Amino acid sequence: MSQKTILVIDDSATIRRLVDSTLSPAGYRVVLTANAEDGVREAGALQPDLILLDHQLPGTTGYEVCQSLLAAVETKSIPVVVSSTLRKKAYAEYTDLANVVDMLPKPYSGELLTTTVSNALSTGTLIVESQSQGTAVPEVIGELDNADLEGTFAAISLREVLDFLNNGCKTGVLEVELDNCRVWYYVNDGRLQAITSTGTDPTRITATLPESLADLAPVLNLTVGGRLCSELDGLVELLDRKVLDPRLLRKLLRHQAAMLTRECFVGKPKQFRFQAGRLAPPLFRKLPLDISLAALLVEGASRCDAAELPDPAGRLLYVRRVIRGQNLDRAGLSPNHMKLLGALSEPVAVADLARRLSWEPLEVQRVLHGLCLADLVQTQSRGEQSHVVALDSDPGGLRMLRAALEAEPERYAGKVVRDRLALQLLLRRSQPDVLVVPLASDADRELALGLRVQLEEKSPETRWVGIVDSAADAADLPFECDALLERPFGADEVLRVLETACTDTGPLGASDNELAAVAGAAN
Repeated sequence: MSQKTILVIDDSATIRRLVDSTLSPAGYRVVLTANAEDGVREAGALQPDLILLDHQLPGTTGYEVCQSLLAAVETKSIPVVVSSTLRKKAYAEYTDLANVVDMLPKPYSGELLTTTVSNALSTGTLIVESQSQGTAVPEVIGELDNADLEGTFAAISLREVLDFLNNGCKTGVLEVELDNCRVWYYVNDGRLQAITSTGTDPTRITATLPESLADLAPVLNLTVGGRLCSELDGLVELLDRKVLDPRLLRKLLRHQAAMLTRECFVGKPKQFRFQAGRLAPPLFRKLPLDISLAALLVEGASRCDAAELPDPAGRLLYVRRVIRGQNLDRAGLSPNHMKLLGALSEPVAVADLARRLSWEPLEVQRVLHGLCLADLVQTQSRGEQSHVVALDSDPGGLRMLRAALEAEPERYAGKVVRDRLALQLLLRRSQPDVLVVPLASDADRELALGLRVQLEEKSPETRWVGIVDSAADAADLPFECDALLERPFGADEVLRVLETACTDTGPLGASDNELAAVAGAAN
């Protein structure tokens, strides 16, 4: 839906104020003039979609204005709605004028004004054309402008549509229809420039404003709809004169964009239409967002009510998601956000990630929620998979450990490494549910004891599986293990030991006697 321009030619200040205050909040651009001369000049310069014309004007009449408009090539096709207190007496004068499409009796209410304007915009161009050429007006009015791309969200997501526009460096506006509102995404060379909406209650957005922007709440009431009215024209003028701080206003527009985008992603968008070439309104062109979708979703999650966040009990694991052809635009994400994203190479819980980054758990949860909405991160239930990290320098053991993990990917995920440096790097980035380490030699036991101390505070719930050469090694363990794996072993035995480690609390050996021996050695 294009944003329509309404030119008002009326010498009554009361009428001009009524029209502006009624139509501007409805999403129209309203241009006001007080006399015929200014009105005709503006009509030629602006090419408005509709002219709302007063019958009685200083020194002339609406009839003469209509004749002037018809006489000029650039204005003869503009539909005109005439308003007058004389009603039928005045209306009879306009019956032979091709550009007059409707009448509006004075005094009129805001509701009647809105209905008349909407109907005139839908049919006016066709009526002017038919009255000028003597052709019939169609009984059913279809869309007057065709979308370059349109569809429903039954088989494609909003993220995929926005990624397509970004990857293709498209310029235009994407209209997204939800149950009770429409949201417009203005893009330039694929990058998001502005986001506005009609039908959205601005109080839902102003309620989430940070304290530093609270004083600008009245301004947001105007900018949400992307209106081109006299008030927003005043904001543009204040920016030009450097009276208004553009940094604060840009933050306000970014907050608006973040919350509107969040509504689209947590709501149920129905369909979309993209029109190429359309630019954002002047205010938004002066203060373009130049931001990525991911940054807006993270900001929206950071400002929403905590009750809206998923996984309040912290039972999910988070891991970076890689999608074929995924959009790589990260503009607007902070270095800390990128650091968090880089730490998700392996599944990790909120609490573990917060400890590693020295963040508050709620802050981590909010950022993860935004990244999940952007499809950059996915979740796993702790019950679905156990994260396993294993160290073994023996080639046969390496093969069997990897084969075991590959055999049941729905239950186990993780890494198998052959050297200590690789193990240390892995443990810096993730906290495993199960850690498998050799315990046969003194060097092995020294390393394992150091790891145990290292992970005791960082990941106290990690289960330990020790690899031993024989049952005799169990008598000299540096600490109690949750399970033991005796060489040589196969993939099936690895899976059995992992199952025991993930479900039992006591040490496991080949027999009850060995379990007792291990417990005694640990004590």
